[in-house]
Amino acid sequence: MITIFGRQQGTRRGFCDGVSRRNFLTIGGMALGGISLSDALRAESAAGTGSSHKAIINIYLPGGPPHLDMWDPKPEAPAEVRGEFSAIETRVPGIFVSELFPRMAEIMDKFVLVRSLADSDGAHDAYQCMTGRRKGSRQPPGGWPSGGAWVSKMAGQVTPAVPANVALMYNTGNRTWGEAGGGGFLGVAHAPFNLVGREARSKPENMTLNGVTLEKLQDRTSLMKSLDRFRRDADQRGQMESLDVYAQQAMGILTTSRLVDALDLSREDPRIVARYGQSSEAFQRDGAPPMVENLCVARRLVEAGARFVSLNFSRWDWHGPDGMNFPKCREECPRLDQGLAALVTDLHERGLDKDVSVVVWGEFGRTPKINSNNSRDHWPQANTAVLAGGGMRTGQAVGATNRYGEQPQLRPVQFQEVFATLYHCAGIDAQNTRVFDLSGVPQYLVDQGNQPLHEVI
Repeated sequence: MITIFGRQQGTRRGFCDGVSRRNFLTIGGMALGGISLSDALRAESAAGTGSSHKAIINIYLPGGPPHLDMWDPKPEAPAEVRGEFSAIETRVPGIFVSELFPRMAEIMDKFVLVRSLADSDGAHDAYQCMTGRRKGSRQPPGGWPSGGAWVSKMAGQVTPAVPANVALMYNTGNRTWGEAGGGGFLGVAHAPFNLVGREARSKPENMTLNGVTLEKLQDRTSLMKSLDRFRRDADQRGQMESLDVYAQQAMGILTTSRLVDALDLSREDPRIVARYGQSSEAFQRDGAPPMVENLCVARRLVEAGARFVSLNFSRWDWHGPDGMNFPKCREECPRLDQGLAALVTDLHERGLDKDVSVVVWGEFGRTPKINSNNSRDHWPQANTAVLAGGGMRTGQAVGATNRYGEQPQLRPVQFQEVFATLYHCAGIDAQNTRVFDLSGVPQYLVDQGNQPLHEVI
């Protein structure tokens, strides 16, 4: 694994060794640890390369976003349910969203609102948004693969320079909000290749490029000098002899520049970057930072060759005694609104809207009735997801909750149905494709009976 540290940021908050939270980057690390870049390349060599570049961007909102205050407003409900925000019309007649999402409203013809997610697990955990399955469900030997692992296995890599399954999942104080899932019984070769981190890892297999910061990655002379120093040090310790051809190829990925260039927003048109807005680098308590620029990075990673990109965005758990639900909505929702609208507009302008699917969701919704802290508590009975791209029939709402947003009233939808839809858009037949688990039992990407959403495909 190759680890690159950001420069020290003066008085900005960082790690105990002075490394900035925002600028710490791990090339080759896994959200769950265990696989090196050389392993991924070895797997790519065995599996072959996919023929078409379909891709999925999975945007996870840790903590349970309040569905009534975002994408399922109830303007006719009493104040203790309706909340503080008005509902606004969108480009699609009959579809209303919160006033905090005016940019999405303007291009609602490019979105699908799934307003009737009915099987939220109820735990503060990214697991269901990463796998489609309840964490407490029966696990095959080795565990269930994440959605990205399935795509990596089924489709393979577009290019050896970029792993098929990558993540921009920050390690969070609440650990489960920062996990992009694993390879499960498919193996660590298909686990997420995580590109961001919160703390330095001290595993002996790390390759640390001392003196190379993220800001200097484009300085090829400095980069090559650092690599040369590493090779000399490794030769002196007798380590280079133990590196097989895949490990050497892994080191060469940095010099090919494709992955690094995708992460470098300075190479993007400044006018495009500005569309996404500007976020704070501060972590939101035990959640992730609201790094809206990562939505642009996700698009760049897809263009570079990634097939599945997972990312966590901010923190959406606001029901404590501080009563922060409505103030935090005013802070976080406009940021998300701008970023999502920019991403989807970007995909359409680049002609990627038929190939790249986007999903946005959290682990559960929020109580329709406002609590004594002027906030909303956990509510797994109803949840909302947003879809875009992938050649889907957009400009519609699938399903509906009852008049108070308490539970699905029309067309209850399962998480696995959403994943089946994403797999379908990625060119993968989730119902008829099977892989044998570690005990020799055939397993499908989704449980039998979970079909893609017929309304959108």
